[in-house]
Amino acid sequence: MFQSLSNHAPKMLAVLRIMAALLFIQHGTQKLLGFPAAEFSPAAFSLFWWGGLLEIVGGGLILIGLFTRASAFLSSGMMAVAYFMFHAPNNFFPANNGGDASILFCFVFLLFVFTGPGAWSVDAAQSRENGQTNL
Repeated sequence: MFQSLSNHAPKMLAVLRIMAALLFIQHGTQKLLGFPAAEFSPAAFSLFWWGGLLEIVGGGLILIGLFTRASAFLSSGMMAVAYFMFHAPNNFFPANNGGDASILFCFVFLLFVFTGPGAWSVDAAQSRENGQTNL
């Protein structure tokens, strides 16, 4: 029974990629556009502003599956930096320092660096056109 579930792994990887990207984009739009409602608005070109821009652009690329591995690598690194700069100094435990989302984004995006985007991606479509079988 479980062996037949493996046939759906590329599709479920794509579902994870799409959902993670949508949540990541939301963090960026909250910083830059105030949507959904935000507690603060970062100053233009500040570290938080650049973070929001990277969340929107990187999240958008990951969402459609374009340059997925590179975008996921940069996004994963950004989340690691965010965790250690802004969350870890407040408390050792991620549930107490508000950094659990940063850690989760970091490792989900790191997974995409190694697995690629899965099904339903621009990268996969381009690979098929070029006759390549692995991303």
